[in-house]
Amino acid sequence: MKANQATAEVFFTAFKALKSEEKEAFLERVISDPELREDIIDIALIERAKKVKGKAVSAKEYFARRRKEGTLHGSSSKAAK
Repeated sequence: MKANQATAEVFFTAFKALKSEEKEAFLERVISDPELREDIIDIALIERAKKVKGKAVSAKEYFARRRKEGTLHGSSSKAAK
């Protein structure tokens, strides 16, 4: 497992362990962040588009392409790391 996958797994496991009220508070914070909200909307649109005939694009491919194009929020700061 790659480091970023392991980190994601830790955060996901921690999220799943939260009480319902804590999950709601966390998700409210995520949604209140414009960049994260846009990313979540993009993922939802990708998932919906998977049900339509055409070329399948994974979220990983989509975000990689947006990073390359420089249209992903924070892509310049993340690329520098």
